[in-house]
Amino acid sequence: MEYLGIDLSCAMGSLRNGEFPEKDCLLPLISKLLGYILVAASITVKLPQIMKIVNHKSVRGLSVVAFELEVVGYTISLAYCLHKGLPFSAFGEMAFLLIQALILVACIYYYSQPVPMTTWVRALLYCAVAPTVLAGQINPTLFDALYASQHAIFLFARLPQIWKNFKNKSTGELSFLTFFMNFAGSIVRVFTSIQENAPVSILTGFALGVFTNGTILSQIILYKKAPAAKEKKAN
Repeated sequence: MEYLGIDLSCAMGSLRNGEFPEKDCLLPLISKLLGYILVAASITVKLPQIMKIVNHKSVRGLSVVAFELEVVGYTISLAYCLHKGLPFSAFGEMAFLLIQALILVACIYYYSQPVPMTTWVRALLYCAVAPTVLAGQINPTLFDALYASQHAIFLFARLPQIWKNFKNKSTGELSFLTFFMNFAGSIVRVFTSIQENAPVSILTGFALGVFTNGTILSQIILYKKAPAAKEKKAN
């Protein structure tokens, strides 16, 4: 019995016999279910951050470069997973996260007027290159190298924000709920990647996500009551 790519025959057979499914039967099932739950949850993961910016009409304490790099990282990750033919449950949330990340960057641009020319150049460069990458129309060796660099991109996407939080002793308009979901999602993805036998490069990326999202989440809690008087507009 298979439903949405989930093989239920093993678990259902054990239950019909009055037995609890064994680990080798249960873990892949849990992995698949968590994968689809994560895909569903990813539809709203960045909405709290977007709503906080729109409601407060402020991007105080947010690093523009950090969120731009996040868009680049999601683009490469989604393209690589599509290229490798991984099951939708293993990467489906990347598509939803990419869409929300693009909306988030647009909000940051809007509330960071005037936007510097260098920022517009970066945005235009992304629009020119992203379709080719998502279509997989690049050399396979270059694709692997690009994905390997994606880990560094996600790391450096978080470092400017982590440093800015530390320097200001405040996290400004960062959303606790968004980063909590990012942190929890990264933990789940480490588990599902192991169960899906995903490439080590993919597992490494999610492990880095646990570390960096956990760091920012800790800063939000630590600096929650810090005054924002000395904070500057997003740079």
